Amino acid sequence: MQPPARRKRSAEPEPYDFRRPMTLAREHGRVLEMAFETFARQWGTQLTSRLRVVAQVGLESVEMRSYDEYVRSLEPMTTMVLCSVENGRSTAVLQLPIDSTMLWIDYLLGGPGIVVEAPDRELTEIEWHLLRELLQHALADLTYAFASVCPLDVAVKTVQYNPQFVQAVAASEPVIIATFELHVGDRTSIATLMAPAEVMLSSMRAGEKLDNRSAEEVRAHRVALERISDQVHGVPVDVSVRFAGQSVTAGVVSRLAVGDVLPLHHRADKPLDIVVDDVVLGRAAIGANGSRLACLVVTSEEKS
Repeated sequence: MQPPARRKRSAEPEPYDFRRPMTLAREHGRVLEMAFETFARQWGTQLTSRLRVVAQVGLESVEMRSYDEYVRSLEPMTTMVLCSVENGRSTAVLQLPIDSTMLWIDYLLGGPGIVVEAPDRELTEIEWHLLRELLQHALADLTYAFASVCPLDVAVKTVQYNPQFVQAVAASEPVIIATFELHVGDRTSIATLMAPAEVMLSSMRAGEKLDNRSAEEVRAHRVALERISDQVHGVPVDVSVRFAGQSVTAGVVSRLAVGDVLPLHHRADKPLDIVVDDVVLGRAAIGANGSRLACLVVTSEEKS
């Protein structure tokens, strides 16, 4: 069996609605991609062994959208397998093209894999029983793939065919959508797996708040932070005190000569700016320290 095809990365820009921000954090997205890639490899192996034909499954993308956007992106007539997640507390959807399900059923019944020209019909009870058993074995691999990410116990419940009438979750609720490219024999199709975002991300978010480091690792981290702080505080920095700037024309600058007076708009009682790398950190009054000029800090401020 050939290795599964790698995901295709499109260079086309994707629209983003800033009025409804809904995107995956990079670290969460990468973890989910790795888990779904593991599931895709296992699924391809399952299809090959059960259908007795070479099958490959590749992950195309993982994204987060609202459930309403997901439903509107589907065909008017498609196979939507509703699955219970976490003992029925949530609902996931595995969506497959109807012609692909008919092709798989033909293979399961010992056929050569004939694709019906007009397969837009619902599955019979026998066909649904065959498909349900096939998908239940595949979803068991989903539990295995997500074992290190989050507990994901998925079981097949029912099947629907009109996405507009399937209300798995609230329309505005964010959901995770994994898109797969399936190659079964000479047939290529696209399948999607939808699950509520909260189900998949809650465990990862909870894990980020836990500190699983040992006492030695915590101690080493604290020592490293102290060393960095000491190094930063020991870096030499040039500090200057300056008057308020004055804007003049280039002609005035070109005519400046020794002995010319350039008036400034800085009042005599106004403090000077304390500047580091052109960033004003405070105000200071001119003074003296013995035989040397000095400044007395009167205010401080920080600007990013």
